[in-house]
Amino acid sequence: MKLYLLDAEHCLGHALSRLCQSRGDVELITSEDTSTDAATLERLRPDAVLLPPLGRPADIDPGLVFEHSEAVERLLEHCLSVGVPLVWCVSDQIFEQGSAQPIEETAIPAPYDEGLKRMVSVGNLIRARLPEHFILRIGPLFGLSGRDAWLEEMLVALEQGETLRAAEDSLICPTSVEALAMALIGMLQQQYHGAHAWGAYHLAGVESVSPFTFLSVVRHQLETRLRGLSVDIEPGQVAPLHHHHDEPLKRILNCRRMLETFGIHQKPWRVEIDRMLERWCAEHHGGGETLP
Repeated sequence: MKLYLLDAEHCLGHALSRLCQSRGDVELITSEDTSTDAATLERLRPDAVLLPPLGRPADIDPGLVFEHSEAVERLLEHCLSVGVPLVWCVSDQIFEQGSAQPIEETAIPAPYDEGLKRMVSVGNLIRARLPEHFILRIGPLFGLSGRDAWLEEMLVALEQGETLRAAEDSLICPTSVEALAMALIGMLQQQYHGAHAWGAYHLAGVESVSPFTFLSVVRHQLETRLRGLSVDIEPGQVAPLHHHHDEPLKRILNCRRMLETFGIHQKPWRVEIDRMLERWCAEHHGGGETLP
């Protein structure tokens, strides 16, 4: 199976590259650009084109959101002209208002923000015009390297003694970028062997948690490991923020269809954090063995 990955410096690009290096059944061609053209797709003839998500689209410059959406729309046109499947990952922030109940794959986001609306319109275009597509909505990604590698950002800041602030009144499902990479390869391998199950899916970590609690767990685990290694670093603190005074904002993705269709289970984020922190400390502080 041959895959063409755009925006390879994204944390998902790093995770996919690491994963595919350990496999003999996937050829991963990468590009640091976020766009391509029909001539390149015609020459490469990949089994799918993958575009990583735009990190935190609700919290960044709206111009970047529009720019990303336009790039996806152009990519759609190229995929249509050559007949190549498109895989687009999308942040759960597309569900701007959240939901009291877990959000189903069949739900169509209806945000107020103009940038997020533009992303939804692109998703609608993909669904209407390109049957062979995956739109994968994901919980907040965390990883150790690459752009938008949330965990790496946290660890660097904490080890520098910075105070991190995070919402205590919202619920999310943090998602390991390595789990996402494995899920994507598993889905595409099944498609490559005749599954015929294109469409929109959700993938998020097990156990909803507030960003404040998530960061607090990361800080505690880091502090414990540093002490065990006799590393003289006192991590920075984590402070709560409150944005939603009536009731917490809940963004919990129902991932049942992913399990029922492809047999892909959600990964517990606490286990993934523990594994990544062990690797971080091995690489940065010489503690233990460097894990794959």
